[in-house]
Amino acid sequence: MTILSSVSARSFDSAAMPTVTMIGGGQLARMTHQAAIALGQRLRVLAERPDDPAAQVTPEVVLGHHDDLAALRKAAVGSYALTFDHEHVPTEHLEALIAEGVNVQPPPHALIFAQDKLRMRHKLAELGVPIPAYTEVTSVADAAAFADANGWPFVLKAVRGGYDGRGVWMPADLAEATAIVEDQLAHGVSLMAEAKVELKRELSAMVARSPFGQAAAWPVVETVQRNGQCAVVIAPAQDLAQAKATEAEALALRLASELGVTGAMAVELFETHSGELLVNELAMRPHNSGHWGMDGACTGQFEQHLRAVLDYPLGSTKPLAPVTVMANILGAAEVPEMSMDERLHHLSARIPDAKVHLYGKGERPDRKIGHINILGDDPAETREKAERAAHWMSHAVWTDGWDHHHD
Repeated sequence: MTILSSVSARSFDSAAMPTVTMIGGGQLARMTHQAAIALGQRLRVLAERPDDPAAQVTPEVVLGHHDDLAALRKAAVGSYALTFDHEHVPTEHLEALIAEGVNVQPPPHALIFAQDKLRMRHKLAELGVPIPAYTEVTSVADAAAFADANGWPFVLKAVRGGYDGRGVWMPADLAEATAIVEDQLAHGVSLMAEAKVELKRELSAMVARSPFGQAAAWPVVETVQRNGQCAVVIAPAQDLAQAKATEAEALALRLASELGVTGAMAVELFETHSGELLVNELAMRPHNSGHWGMDGACTGQFEQHLRAVLDYPLGSTKPLAPVTVMANILGAAEVPEMSMDERLHHLSARIPDAKVHLYGKGERPDRKIGHINILGDDPAETREKAERAAHWMSHAVWTDGWDHHHD
């Protein structure tokens, strides 16, 4: 037996593994960083503040604004790919980076359709994709004519920006529409009108696509909105005919291909009472409707997004349980006296199968501060448990009247 007097350190050369830059330091970047750690990669983020969710955890942070080309350049140096946790980077900046040799994924010619709702609607109409009736609104007369043709109330949207119900209005009459349109146009906001769809529910079809052209779809999920914000996701959507689910997945895959999307994309859909599927919005990045997959799918959206932008073969999207329910932890109207740490302690004691994801964000009313995933067999039971857990984390109150002093 030989005794080695010196053990040579086996170094892991992290420089041999790719660094991906993500523009934006929010929770999507934070969770993408978790996926990067598992793959031995680095995620560098361009964050506005040192306490942004991703900036708290990733070792490579560039502080700066996504509108600042110099900051974007600095963040991109030496990275294999540049990608996004939101859609708001000016495409002309991205074109400039591409001209300098930066690998931007998804490319600006695809991202523009997630940035500009009117261009997206024109493109979808051109592709023959079912969408609600819409028109551009450049005057009160445009809005009035649209309402005459499609009925009140209708949906008025800012063409750019806006999410979680912001930048969206539903004027009930001409006086209301006039006030909103005049005010927004005066502030330089481009507007469009859409027919208000009588919907049965909202669905989301999430896919990922690589530059090579490989694509993968997750099961279609149901998204439950409250105050224009996603509150609950049920994966897969229940009572959705297999043919409809397949249609939605095929539509999302087709759009990813036609638009040249790379990385994760969510296609938000309206299901009407007659069973028709209409495209509502597109997001070209990881998305709230895909959070369930972190615990409920073989490959979650954050790992898949990294694989896709790096042009790796994609992972399996197979669900790991008959149903997974995600419930967002939304800030309460008043921050509970009980600390988040203590709330987490009680939750762990009472619902040990709750998978908790907290974003490191301060609590404000209706702010997304985390989410909970629960895997189960029974959809109603699993949903009740996930919602009860999320409500507890937000409010420190059990919806079923349980008194935590007794546990």
